[in-house]
Amino acid sequence: MHEWLTPKATGGSELVVREILNQVDAELYALIDFESSNPESYLYKRQIGTTFLQSFPNARSGVQKYLPFLPLAVEQLDLREYDIILSSSHAVAKGVLTTPEQLHICYCHSPMRYAWDLTFDYLHSSKLGNGVMGWATRYLLHRLRQWDVISANRVDYFIANSQHTARRIWRCYRRDSTVIYPPINTEILPFSAEKEDFYLTVSRLVSYKQVSLIVQAFNQIQKPLVIIGTGPEMTKIQQIAKSNIQLLGWQPDHVVQKYMNSAKGFVYAACEDFGMALVEAQACGTPVIAYGAGGALETVRDVRSAKANTATGIFFHQQTATALIEAIESFEACQGKFDPESARLQAAQFDTKVFAQRYQEFLHNHSQKKHSVSKNSDFF
Repeated sequence: MHEWLTPKATGGSELVVREILNQVDAELYALIDFESSNPESYLYKRQIGTTFLQSFPNARSGVQKYLPFLPLAVEQLDLREYDIILSSSHAVAKGVLTTPEQLHICYCHSPMRYAWDLTFDYLHSSKLGNGVMGWATRYLLHRLRQWDVISANRVDYFIANSQHTARRIWRCYRRDSTVIYPPINTEILPFSAEKEDFYLTVSRLVSYKQVSLIVQAFNQIQKPLVIIGTGPEMTKIQQIAKSNIQLLGWQPDHVVQKYMNSAKGFVYAACEDFGMALVEAQACGTPVIAYGAGGALETVRDVRSAKANTATGIFFHQQTATALIEAIESFEACQGKFDPESARLQAAQFDTKVFAQRYQEFLHNHSQKKHSVSKNSDFF
């Protein structure tokens, strides 16, 4: 079970879904599905169960606009025929109804961000955060948090995608979890020790990703920056970006990999639960400049604390343009201390093979008398 499957939803959680399906022969369900009709998707022509949200207007562009209906929708899925439920959740997928005879294992990418960590960001950036509608939205989020905690009790075992997420799961649900890092297919990522004179960021252009902060910093230092990605903040970023900044919008994987392979440094200013892009850049031998919080602390070796010839990047500890500029200056002063081979080795710790082994071991150890996962007894 996953939240939604659409051409616009191709982030880290969807890559985890893909890898789990490579490991487990399973039936697939989602709130909405527009990938099984997409010829370019690995899910093309696959039978996928959906909810009543599938027929709602503009559902294809995302069901977040129907937030009050998401808990109700996921609870309408009748999954009683399955012995094991595997959910991939960053919103409501973990809330499927189960029986005492079923085993429910949830791979949690994040507790629902807009109900917890990003509540005030969501209210301040949305028109629904003001006036009478603002109070209605606050009440909705209050009830959503209540449901979120209740639905967490339907999970038998939690897997977290990082130690950072594990702490958030404990904070929100008071539940323990096992950390299994998301899979990065390092073998397909091109590696090069030779870099060109530009910086890169790859991200969805939404407010919490802080891409506008990166733009503000590079506007001041006038160094070349390439931005790959699209989202609601595209227009804003286009308006403030100066001529030293290239906005390429969405790009296919081979183009993203080409830029990651060639960039002098990969810049990231968001607090991520894990941050796949940071690992992908390191797999390409590219050092990173990252906000020193969240999953980055588990994937990047800061030059100021790493052993000799093992540094893979540098942190800044305030989400401000000034702090980022200082980090870039320190980064350039430390160029000789970043070894591309070390970055590649660091990324290898998060390879798909490592994920597959740990995930299969977890399923085996927690499936009681079940010694294999079959299509007749499992669901994802």
